Amino acid sequence: MASELIKNYEKIRDYMREFYIYGFKHRDEYTGKSARSYDYEKHRIESYLSNYMSASRTLDGKSVYLSIDSRNIASNPLFASLKSKSFTDNDIILHFFILDLLHSPDISLTHKEILEGINKQLESTTICVIDLFDESTLRKKLKDYVNQGLLIAEKSGKIVKYKRSTDPSLEDLYDAISFFSEVSPLGALGFFILERDEKVSTPFAFKHHYLTSTLDSDILLLCLDSIRRQLQITVKTQSKGKEVKQMQVVPIKVFSSAQNGRMHLMAYDLMLKKMVPLRVDYIKGITQGEVCPFFGAILDQFQKMRNHIWGVSMKKNIEATECVEFTVFVDKDEDYIYRRLFREKRCGIVEMIDENHARFCAYIYDSHEIIPWIRTFITRITDISFQNKAVEKQFFDDLEKTYKLYEEGDGQ
Repeated sequence: MASELIKNYEKIRDYMREFYIYGFKHRDEYTGKSARSYDYEKHRIESYLSNYMSASRTLDGKSVYLSIDSRNIASNPLFASLKSKSFTDNDIILHFFILDLLHSPDISLTHKEILEGINKQLESTTICVIDLFDESTLRKKLKDYVNQGLLIAEKSGKIVKYKRSTDPSLEDLYDAISFFSEVSPLGALGFFILERDEKVSTPFAFKHHYLTSTLDSDILLLCLDSIRRQLQITVKTQSKGKEVKQMQVVPIKVFSSAQNGRMHLMAYDLMLKKMVPLRVDYIKGITQGEVCPFFGAILDQFQKMRNHIWGVSMKKNIEATECVEFTVFVDKDEDYIYRRLFREKRCGIVEMIDENHARFCAYIYDSHEIIPWIRTFITRITDISFQNKAVEKQFFDDLEKTYKLYEEGDGQ
C-alpha cells in the first residue's frame, strides 16, 4: 500500500502534470518509470484528488486522468498535494513537545530549558522507549520554526529565548486572501491560512483558471527568495523527453503569462554570459549559492532589455531588435478596439493616425512571439510590415493556407 506522504515532491509533480495536462495515457505509456512506480503514484494522487479522477477505456487500454472544471470548485484542489511532505517520528515528537512547552505567547524559554523539558517528559513516558534528543537536533528544529514564523527568537545579551508567535486576526481579510490564493503564483500561502481557520470556501469563480502553477510552488518560492537575496543559483532543468541539464545562473525576474499561466524565470547565465528564460515547470531543483557581487549591473542590463521583450525571448546583443508595425480599422463607436490595443501593447506604441485607423509599432527581440496576438486583429488589419522578412513571409503563407482551407470548406 503506497503512503500518501512523500519526501521529495518532485517524485509526484511530473505524474500530476501528466495526468492533468496531457491525460488519456494508459499504464504502458508511462515509460519513464516502472509499472509498480506508476501504480504507487496513481494511488497517491487518488488519495489527494479522488473526486477528480476519471478513466476511459479504449482499444489500447484503460487511461486514467484528472478532470477539473474550475467553474465548479471552491478552491484549487491541487493544493492538497502540497500537504504530503513526509516526516520522521522525531519530527512529530519535537513538534508537539515544543508547542506544548511554549503553549502561551507569554512563556519564553531558552533552548536548554526546552531540551530539559522535552527529555524530562520522554524519561517518564511509558508508551515506548525513545532516545533522548541532543542539543544540536533541537537547535536546528527551533531555527526552522523561527524561519517559518511559528516561533519568535528574542535575544538579550548572549541569551536567546523562544516563544510562540501570535496569529493576527484575519477575519476581515478572508475574501482578499481567498482571491489571492486562487490567482497568485504562490497562492498556496493563502490556502494554508484559510485552511488553518477552516475558511476554505470562496465567493469567487473562474472561467479560465491556471491550476497547475500550484505544482511548482516550492520551485517558485526558491526563485523569488534567491532574487530577493541576490543569490547565484545552480538550476537543474529538464524539458519533456530530454536529459537533465545543470546551469549556474543569477535569477532576475519571474514572468507569468496572463494568456496561458506559464511562468518563466528570467536569469543571467554565468557560463554563456547572456540573459536566458527558464520555464519554471521544467526546473527540477535549485541549489542556492553565494551573493552575486554584480547583481546590480545585471539588473540594469535586464531593465534596458525589458523595453524590447514581447514574451520571454532575449538576445545577447541588446540593440538587435526587429520592428513590427500594423494598422487596424476602428469604426465609429468602436473605441474599445483602441482601448484594447493600448491595454495589450506591452512594450509597443499605439496611436490614432486618423478617425478610423490606429497604428501599433514595437521594436522587439523575437517577432515570432507577437504573431498569435496580431492574428486576433486579422479582420481589421489594413496594413502590416515586419522587419524580419522571414517572419513576414511565414505570416502571409499561413494566411494564404487559411484562406484555401475556407475555400475548400465552401466547396463541399
